[in-house]
Amino acid sequence: MSELSLPVAPPQAPALAWLNRFASLGQRFYSELPAEPVPQPRWVAVSDSCARLLGLPLDWWQRDDWRAIDVFSGNATWPGMQPLASVYSGHQFGVWAGQLGDGRALWLGEVQTDHGPLELQLKGSGRTPYARMGDGRAVLRSSIREFLASEAMHALGIPTTRALCVIGSPLPVRREEMETAAVVTRVAPSFIRFGHFEHFSHQLGPDDGYRTMRQLADFVIDHHAPECREAPHPYAALLERTTRRTAQLMAQWQAVGFCHGVMNTDNMSILGLTIDYGPYGFLDAFDPGHICNHSDHQGRYAYARQPNIGLWNLHALAQALLPLIGEGDEASEIALAALEPYKSVFPQALLARMSAKLGLATAENEDRELVDGLLKLMAADRVDFTIAFRRLAGFRAAGDDNASVRDLFIDREGFDAWAKRYAARLQREASVDAERAARMNRVNPKYVLRNHLLEVAIQQARSGDFEEAQRLLKVLERPFDEQPKHAAYADFPPDWAQTIEVSCSS
Repeated sequence: MSELSLPVAPPQAPALAWLNRFASLGQRFYSELPAEPVPQPRWVAVSDSCARLLGLPLDWWQRDDWRAIDVFSGNATWPGMQPLASVYSGHQFGVWAGQLGDGRALWLGEVQTDHGPLELQLKGSGRTPYARMGDGRAVLRSSIREFLASEAMHALGIPTTRALCVIGSPLPVRREEMETAAVVTRVAPSFIRFGHFEHFSHQLGPDDGYRTMRQLADFVIDHHAPECREAPHPYAALLERTTRRTAQLMAQWQAVGFCHGVMNTDNMSILGLTIDYGPYGFLDAFDPGHICNHSDHQGRYAYARQPNIGLWNLHALAQALLPLIGEGDEASEIALAALEPYKSVFPQALLARMSAKLGLATAENEDRELVDGLLKLMAADRVDFTIAFRRLAGFRAAGDDNASVRDLFIDREGFDAWAKRYAARLQREASVDAERAARMNRVNPKYVLRNHLLEVAIQQARSGDFEEAQRLLKVLERPFDEQPKHAAYADFPPDWAQTIEVSCSS
């Protein structure tokens, strides 16, 4: 291992057990290099929840002897860290983009925890060999967005990478305008993506590519999916595992109104995690065609298209894995069979989640039609997605006192007709209003990370006030609770929220 030029923090670093298994794969998979230091680092936000996950004490970031602010700004390392940037490729907006890689991210290492091994990664830590024409930096705006989204999605129960902290710096960074730099620390069991397999399938010769891709697939199976090893076709079993997890993830996104915005294959996790928060957004007014990414001019990643894009990306992964699965028509049939569960897992998972959002305790054949009927009314009247489902918890099956949800709709007659069907459905399963309301409030969040809430936190942070980002984090960590003191965070978005634009630079 080469000696890094980055200064090492004092030996009073926390007693963490560094495993660094990804580094054992060898340098075909990465380039080893230090982060580029930033001047005058300062704390922007920290996640106590993520710190506990890693086994760090809650004062970890305040201890002068650990120099955590230097470590997580990229200005130093703790003993045991092994900084590197991994190489991968991918399809971007449906077009093969060739070699990509961690252009502004740096893997620090892997820590053994009570919750299993977890990798740490800096994002915005400077140029790497895969930065292409980029500067390798992240700005304060995008770093706060990634930090808050990671923790908010976790609190919603959605598989995701986590975020430990954000550190800002006055270092100027040019995007559409001049901004300041920041570094966010991400945490995950693995950052391996579909694009890692695509890279070795496309970029190396047949023999080298096969051996290297097999090494990577074996690594994933051995460390993250050991049950696949006993399958008749272990690599097809890995593909099916990823297929099922991705299908479940898409259902979870759709059920909370989450739009990723840039579902390129290099942004898809082999473990089925939500990864790479850029131009994302949670739906305000329900619009199936909503495009949260203003760089997505064709609407490829619109909200309603996300499930099909998930399957498209899995086909790209299957194509990359095909040489490992076998040869000829038989291999193609095995790969297609591994993808087939998506077509049943996704709709079943989505219906189960939407039925839970309606408080249904049993299943009937007409439930999908009941769900679709409500969504069509919501789309026609641009009803607020989160508020509508939260208010629906107060629906009374045997009465007309449902004004709080009815008043959200312009088409009152349409809602009344749907409400009659809904009430009859509830009565058939002898639903108890109070019990149903409690169930619904456990799955219908009151608080989601709306863009206007982010915008307020970002603008205040730009002025040097980081309290709003930390306050918003605390609210989002309890998305299903009422939190009366913070009820304003659950209000309808202000009119100016419609002017907010997020793009790939976000």
